[in-house]
Amino acid sequence: MAQVVRIGLIGSGFVSNFYMQGLQDVAGHEVRVVASPNAERCEAFAKRWGIPEWTTDVDGTIKRGDLDLIILGVPNFVHAELAIKCAQAGKNVVCTKPLARNKQEAKQMLDAVKAAGILHGYAETEVFSPAVMKAREFIERGSIGKVLMVRSREAHAGPHADWFWKKALAGGGALLDMGCHMVEAARYFIGKDNPIVEVLAWGDRLMHHDRTDAEDNAVLLMRFEGGQLAIAETSWTARGGLDLRNEVYGTDGAIFTDVTRETGIRVFALKGAGYIVEKGELDIGWLIPPIEEAWVYGYREEMKHFVECVAQNKMPRETFEDGYIVNCVLDAAYRSMETKRWEKVEY
Repeated sequence: MAQVVRIGLIGSGFVSNFYMQGLQDVAGHEVRVVASPNAERCEAFAKRWGIPEWTTDVDGTIKRGDLDLIILGVPNFVHAELAIKCAQAGKNVVCTKPLARNKQEAKQMLDAVKAAGILHGYAETEVFSPAVMKAREFIERGSIGKVLMVRSREAHAGPHADWFWKKALAGGGALLDMGCHMVEAARYFIGKDNPIVEVLAWGDRLMHHDRTDAEDNAVLLMRFEGGQLAIAETSWTARGGLDLRNEVYGTDGAIFTDVTRETGIRVFALKGAGYIVEKGELDIGWLIPPIEEAWVYGYREEMKHFVECVAQNKMPRETFEDGYIVNCVLDAAYRSMETKRWEKVEY
């Protein structure tokens, strides 16, 4: 790529660190500035990653004329506000998952980027995970025949930041937090031209009664127009670190992905081993470290894709429209939790 894509990163927390890990091996870009309301953390983040500029002026960063792309690595409750500001400033924008807290916010974001005519990317890591993309290759070859059912699971012992636990700020609990990955994975495996038409969901607070007013466990069933079924299991009460798996069943075969429990390496440590894995609870005993965590989760591949799309002025394969569809599905799921029956997805 001849063009160097000039990036402004908004946010200096958990997901922004993963974005920087993902960008490390991506050619044709430079992160010129990181902006965050927390001055101390923002300065430390810039120093850690060698970013030449840091600031607490988020709005000013969005309006800068020397940036080609804004990446939003921020909490759910500011996604809509900041994405709309990017659109109004004419800035290409990538937003972390979930796109919004609900489909109303997501629709406002989608309308804004469409009206502005900018490039918009939905940073859904799961469908950029190398294992998941390889699974899709086998599906496209016809290796397992017609896909009939998808089962996905994401579980850990709970979120890393306080705002995640507050339903009003996050938009939901475990289902919104992790179910968004599984909704898009199901669409990726089964086909986006085959919409999810109805859902049945269960969710409850099984453990974290004093910490959250949202569900800490949920199960979601999704029926597609073509008759296929997808099952999503999410949990904030699963001990032992992140558990991230997919099972794809077809008429002529099956595919399994597991990037956190089948990593190709095992370590037994009597002394503290330090950081092992996202949401890891222990650093002694038997450990299962992922190899190049940002890569296996999909951060590197998605960042590479978004940088290339901006350089080539083409729309990414995951856009705000995909994020909006996911929010529509999850809104129906939350209705189903209340009604305890199948609910139609209203797009």
